[in-house]
Amino acid sequence: MAALPDKEKLVRNFNRCANWEEKYLYIIELGQRLPALSPEAHNADNLIQGCQSQVWIVMQRNDEGVIELTGDSDAAIVKGLIAIVFALYQQMTPQDIVAFDVRPWFEKLALTQHLTPSRSQGLEAMIRAIRTKAANLS
Repeated sequence: MAALPDKEKLVRNFNRCANWEEKYLYIIELGQRLPALSPEAHNADNLIQGCQSQVWIVMQRNDEGVIELTGDSDAAIVKGLIAIVFALYQQMTPQDIVAFDVRPWFEKLALTQHLTPSRSQGLEAMIRAIRTKAANLS
C-alpha cells in the first residue's frame, strides 16, 4: 500500500493533473491508499456527523505523541477527501492539529470550489471532528 504524499507533494501532484476529471481520479486513488479500517472501528463513536456519506475516523496518539489517523467512507471520492485531510495532518501532535489551518491548503488544491455543497459540508465536518478530538487529547 502506497503511503500518502506530504503536503507539498500533494499540491504538486494535484497541479500536474490536466483537468478536474484527472483530479477526481487522483482523489479516488488517494482514498485507495488508506489502510483498511477494521470492522470493529466502523461504529457510532467513530462516525462523523454532518457528512452525507458515511465517514468513520479513528484518531490515536502514538508513543511519540504524534496523532495517527485511520478512516473509511462508503463513497470513493469522500474516501479520497479523507486521505487528503490525513495527508495534511500527517506527523502532527494534537496541539499541532488544533493550531493548523487546512483552508489555505484547500485553496492551493483549488478543492472547495469544485466540490458539491454537501461534500464541502462533509469536509468541514471531518475537520471539525478531527480538531475537536485533537483538542480533547492535548
